[in-house]
Amino acid sequence: MNKAAFRGLFFIIVVGALLFRLLGLDLRPMHHDEANQAVKFGRLLEKGEYRYDPSDHHGPSLYYLTLPLAWAFSKTTLASLDEVILRLLPALFGAGVLLLLLLFVKGMGRTAVFFAGLFAALSPAMVYYSRFYIQEMLFVFFVIGFLGSLWRYLLYPWTAWALSAGLCAGMMYATKETSVIVFAAAGLALILTMVFQKIKPQTPYHFIAPGFANFFLGLSVAFLAAAAFFTSFLKNRQGIWDSLAAFKTYFEKSGGAGFHIQPWPYYFKLLVYSKSGRGPLWSEALILALALVGIVSAFVPRRQKQAVPSPARFIFLYTLSSAAVFSIIPYKTPWNLLPFYAGFIILAGIGAAFLLGLFAKIPIKALVLLVLAAGTYHLGLESYRANFVFYADPANPYVYAQTGTDFLKLVKRVTDVAAVHPDDKKMLINVICGPYETWPLPWYLRGFERVGYWQEAGATGTLLDAPVIISDQDQASKLQPLLGDKFQSEYFGLRPGVILVLHIREDLWQEYLKRSLH
Repeated sequence: MNKAAFRGLFFIIVVGALLFRLLGLDLRPMHHDEANQAVKFGRLLEKGEYRYDPSDHHGPSLYYLTLPLAWAFSKTTLASLDEVILRLLPALFGAGVLLLLLLFVKGMGRTAVFFAGLFAALSPAMVYYSRFYIQEMLFVFFVIGFLGSLWRYLLYPWTAWALSAGLCAGMMYATKETSVIVFAAAGLALILTMVFQKIKPQTPYHFIAPGFANFFLGLSVAFLAAAAFFTSFLKNRQGIWDSLAAFKTYFEKSGGAGFHIQPWPYYFKLLVYSKSGRGPLWSEALILALALVGIVSAFVPRRQKQAVPSPARFIFLYTLSSAAVFSIIPYKTPWNLLPFYAGFIILAGIGAAFLLGLFAKIPIKALVLLVLAAGTYHLGLESYRANFVFYADPANPYVYAQTGTDFLKLVKRVTDVAAVHPDDKKMLINVICGPYETWPLPWYLRGFERVGYWQEAGATGTLLDAPVIISDQDQASKLQPLLGDKFQSEYFGLRPGVILVLHIREDLWQEYLKRSLH
């Protein structure tokens, strides 16, 4: 593929990636993890307050990097934010992953990078979680930046690449605790690649420091970047130590029991074949199959000696080791596959280019292109279904403990009832739910000024003073003797297997019905 064609085609897939990630960002109800992150960001936005919590919520980079976007849209309060503004950040980082693939053009070649970019643009997993206000897609962006910078440093040991790797490493650490898995996997891959693949560094024309000095400089940049975020830019100096304490919580969670515990093949079953009830078949097996071809190509002797070695072995070793660790850890959520799946996507690009270069005859090459086109179309169709049709449906394998659309009816009912109450948005609302059932209510009730949150009905005291009460089913049974016939109750699905009960005081309910009829 010549340079002009590559530039034009790569530009098209970047635009396509942006469209898939940006259109209809408010379609899917806010997941409880997203709502939790949003409320924490709202505190930072309104009061400039953030303190890293080592027991939950991951790293601080998501919140601080959201600030410029909120300011750009002139948003200064939690109530003024919406789903589009928040999800815009991971969407942009998700599309930005494609641009980082350009770091591998030297070695992979334009054709391989084009296909890797195409698969990254259309992969249902990559697209779906690019539309999620959680740390995942930022983490993937920094992982690819880290791997790309390391690879470029192997070829061109310039100080700039050491600094770039250090910055990405620091941002990875400031984003998720699982960065330690990536560091270990990348370090192992780097050492083995240097041992088994003879790489002769190119003659440098830029500023270059000795190897140890570059390592120290990169490490220093990583520390400074991470420390800046964890200490809230020196407002909380305990933050950097808290980031180390977080690993205790992470290790306890990763080996514990509960809803998130899955067997080791969980991620690969998710990617290869998934079908639920009458829902469609979901599979990203094309990428995994091409990745296997890419792995094979890494060990096939080249007919012609390349000027620059391929990064296939490096990416393979990283992907293999990181996938092994993530799979062994019992605690699993579908988005945790992304850091190693990104490696498979790069290998799939290498595999696609290898297949096209393997056959000299035009008819066979055309057949390979036809198969690749059909597989790519299927990926695109799956991405469309995942993000614009089954975006909150459990039939979608990437939907995980997702807030259902029925919950939005509860939110609308509360808003409509408040409109007929004399206090409107100042109307008192009592939420009596367990922690798991409470979220994402704080996000959706952010526009109301008087909302009380309780875990037990007995702790509320003046419970009946609230004209609107929201409870989970367990608390609803305890509330019933207190409410009697003074409240009208309705049931709404929050997420699969979880029901919320909306209690509206009878006089307010009658006023709402009367106005609804006119």
